[in-house]
This record gives sequence, C-alpha cells and structure tokens, in this order.
Amino acid sequence: MDTTPNPITPKSLQTSDLSPKPPSSSIAHVSHAQLELFIDKQKEIDGVGMGVLSDGTAFLTGRGLARLCGVSNARVVELGQQWTSSTPNALAKGVRKILSDRGIDIETPYIEIKEKGGVFHAYPDTLCLAVLEYYAFEVPTEQGKKNYRLLAGKALHDFIYAQVGYDPTHRVPEIWRQFHDRVSLTFDAVPAGYFGVFKEIADIIVHLGQNGLAVDSKFVPDISVGLAWGKHWVSENLVSKFGERTKFKHNYPDYFPQADSNPQEPWCYPEMALGEFRRWIRENYIGGGKLEKYLTTKVKENVLPASFVQLALAAYNKDDAAKQLPSIP
Repeated sequence: MDTTPNPITPKSLQTSDLSPKPPSSSIAHVSHAQLELFIDKQKEIDGVGMGVLSDGTAFLTGRGLARLCGVSNARVVELGQQWTSSTPNALAKGVRKILSDRGIDIETPYIEIKEKGGVFHAYPDTLCLAVLEYYAFEVPTEQGKKNYRLLAGKALHDFIYAQVGYDPTHRVPEIWRQFHDRVSLTFDAVPAGYFGVFKEIADIIVHLGQNGLAVDSKFVPDISVGLAWGKHWVSENLVSKFGERTKFKHNYPDYFPQADSNPQEPWCYPEMALGEFRRWIRENYIGGGKLEKYLTTKVKENVLPASFVQLALAAYNKDDAAKQLPSIP
C-alpha cells in the first residue's frame, strides 16, 4: 500500500475529470451482506486509509475515519459495537439519525471484506460523511469541522476515487487491462478463413494471469510463438497441406513500446491448420521447452523478474498442458 504523505487540501479535491458512480446515499436501504466484494484499490493519504471496493463503493478504514474526524480509533470501534444495540451510545444514535434524515438505513456501519489475513472492515463513504458531520456539529472537533467543510456532499466520494487512481469508466482490473486493450485491437483484424497467433494463445495468457502473473507490454509471448510456429510451418511444408498463409495489419495499444512501429504485419494461417497449430503448441512450444526458453531470455534481458519463470512454469507446467489447451477438433 502506498503510504506517501499527501495531505487533504482543497486543491487535492479537483476531480472534475471523473465520472464517479452515484453515491450510495441514493439508496434507501444499503446492504452488502450477499455481495462477495474485494478491495479494488487502496491507499493511505496523510494517515487516512482509503480505497474502492469491487462494486465501486468508496471507503475509509476505521483508523482513517478516526483520523479524519480527529478522534481515537476506539470511538470508531464503539460505533460498530453499539450500532444494533437497543440502547446505543450517543455516537451511534447520532450517526443513525443523520443517515435516517437522509432516508438511509444501513445494517452495519462497515462492510466486511474477507482477506487471507482475516476480516477487513471498510467504512463506506456515506457512513463516513455522517460520522464526519456528527463530529462537525453534534460533538465538534477542530479536525472534524475542518474536514467536513472540505469533504461534504460528494467531495469525499470523489476525493477517494481521485487519490487511489480509480476510474469508474474503466472497471477492468489492472492485471487484465493491457490484455483487454490488445484484444480490442485484434479481435476482427484477421481476415475470414484465417486465424492469428495472438487470439489462439489467449488461453495461455489468461491461465497465467489467473495465477497472478502480470500480463503487460513486457510479456508478449505471441511474438515468440509466431516466430517458432512460422519456422515449423516452413520446415514441415504445411502450405502443401493447408494452403497459403497471408499477412494482416496488427496494432498494439498506443502506450505499448511496440506501438512505435504500428501497424505490424504478422502472418495469419488457414483455419484448416488450427488442429496442427494446437498440437504443436501443446507438444512443441510448451512440452518442448520453448515457453520456458522465452521466459528465461526475458529474465536475462532484465525485462522480467526471475520469479516470473518459476511462477509461469508452476502455473502452466508440461504435465498439465493437454488439460489447459483446447482439444484438437
């Protein structure tokens, strides 16, 4: 988690370029009990922990909320303990009234997120504003009054989005974004009756990504596969069996280093050769060690960390190759 100090100031609230998700205050009854949520983005700004959940909910940590209001963390803990009490303390009673006056009813002041290390409590921005309002007017603290002036209305919601770098118009997780961008530029580029290498090895890239390997401009295995497959095509004289291959225009996303030479013109192959290609991928490229060689070369070039090779081979080992790739038609 990034802990670089970045104080909350009016200037830091300039988020006009965002198109944020409508705040949850527009919903009369808010419940997250049946949603399997996870933390999409998280950061700490001047000691205030914040982030965004997978459904777009902006949140503060308990300690972050306490710091924002200028009170001890124990007060926020008490809020959760007292929330459903038949005789709630002044804080729980006051915050619930503030929310009720806005037509909002929430079951708990926080959302429980299950993580490997235990349960994490995320306090949604709607609740945080009510607590901040309580400490600005009901039991005022200097910090509470100051931050309420800065973060009233949707400002807290927008502030969290901006500070953690969350763009609600592009909800694709970061590890998949570059892969998605490549797919969007290639899905209809190959002429009818032919197949392209990138599309056909997408299952390899997805399998590695699902095992936590970052898929980005440094990891472009279709170049390695394309060169090796092209040599196999020529050496085995596959043109006599499947017909002529041809070239097509292929573009990388403009932020890829490879985009400097757009458009590329790789080969595409007759669809009749798909069965041979899949057999070759399974038995030669993966089973024959070409994938391992490609990854090792990238490590030597200082493009990939050494751990990438071990993770890749563990996630996509030779014994499992036949299970992971499509069967030959």
